[in-house]
Amino acid sequence: MNGLSEPTRTHPTGVPIHPRPFDQRVLHATASALILLSACRVSGQHSAPIETRRVSADEAAARHVDMTALQSRLDHLLQRAVTDSAFPGAYAVVGSRSGILARASAGWLDAQDRTAPDEHTLWDLASLTKVIALTSGVLRLSHEKRIDLDAPVQRYLPEWSGPNKEKVLVRHLLTHSSGLPAWRPLYKEATSPTHALQLVFVTSLDTVPGARMVYSDLGAILLGQVVTRLAGMPFDQLVRRNVFEPLGMRETLFRPAASLSPIIAPTEVDPWRQRHLRGEVHDENAFALGGISSHAGLFSSATDLSRFARMYLNNGSLDGTRVLDSAAIVRFTTLQSSGQSNRALGWEKPTGSNSAGHLMSPTAFGHTGFTGTSLWIDPANDVFILLLSNRVNPTRENRRIGAVRIAVADAVMGAILGCAENATVLECSGRSR
Repeated sequence: MNGLSEPTRTHPTGVPIHPRPFDQRVLHATASALILLSACRVSGQHSAPIETRRVSADEAAARHVDMTALQSRLDHLLQRAVTDSAFPGAYAVVGSRSGILARASAGWLDAQDRTAPDEHTLWDLASLTKVIALTSGVLRLSHEKRIDLDAPVQRYLPEWSGPNKEKVLVRHLLTHSSGLPAWRPLYKEATSPTHALQLVFVTSLDTVPGARMVYSDLGAILLGQVVTRLAGMPFDQLVRRNVFEPLGMRETLFRPAASLSPIIAPTEVDPWRQRHLRGEVHDENAFALGGISSHAGLFSSATDLSRFARMYLNNGSLDGTRVLDSAAIVRFTTLQSSGQSNRALGWEKPTGSNSAGHLMSPTAFGHTGFTGTSLWIDPANDVFILLLSNRVNPTRENRRIGAVRIAVADAVMGAILGCAENATVLECSGRSR
């Protein structure tokens, strides 16, 4: 945020939100870090979160980025979204391979908790779990030649049987073209996490594999079982050991401890569980699977996810540590079938109508999460855009986040490409790489 204090705002209910002096925000950030440090010590991680460096004015000027204009656009859009009740609170980060270009906080964690989100706030990532954890795990196994993307899934899960399932390849699961249905209410049918997983295994295909793209949580859950089987360890341990720990992502975890509740953004007043969720996975099927799943369940912060995005922009390395193979990243972020869908391997690609907006390059890739999260990475323009919100608080029926995502993407890319703030998409698109 610019300046030393915020102007008085009004919640849509009419309650005034009074200015928060700068020093109080610093105290809140310090308290968040101390809570996380304490939790890390409990879990065996003995270091505080690693902060991401800010890009200097000289560095930004060298690439013709007006950081003041970028910050202004980001602040304005997030504050407007809070006023329009798109979400109670949000935190956004724009960065490059070398560091942070802009970051903005808006609103509060909850109507009953007037804490402003900060870089250490923990958010329920929902389906961002599929790319941050699952796709990263598959990419590593693929590079290590421990998994063949063109092998039948039954090679790794022989008990997964049924009509046409022998034709389903690992690649089909990554591109959501396996023929599996999008979803089934495991949380209503299962009596235990083991039973929930059994229901995934016995679910029949809707179509033959490769016939069409149907975004499938069931496919992601199944792929997680492939990864777990090959790695010989639980899914959360695998991604923590191979991705989060090497990257210094110390604020990324499944099933956060109750002690972290004060810095977790609450999600929905859940009609099924009959309680307001805070630190408990929002996705009902992930909850039915025990809170740890490859399709949803991960919690993380802007600090950690910025490191993750910068690692991708640095071709798989960060701060001298190689996490993912650069050639494998290119393969996994390349459009697989332009005629059938907008999917890469695990990742989504820009379409001109999705959350990437209208100005990202064809090299861009990203994903969204149902709770109000999204991450887009554009290697050609050396930029990532991270938007974290709890738009399902208090209800998932609030769908204003879609327009906000597009507006943020276009405003940021406009600033990165040097377009005037009032330039039309058509006027600015000619500058895109």
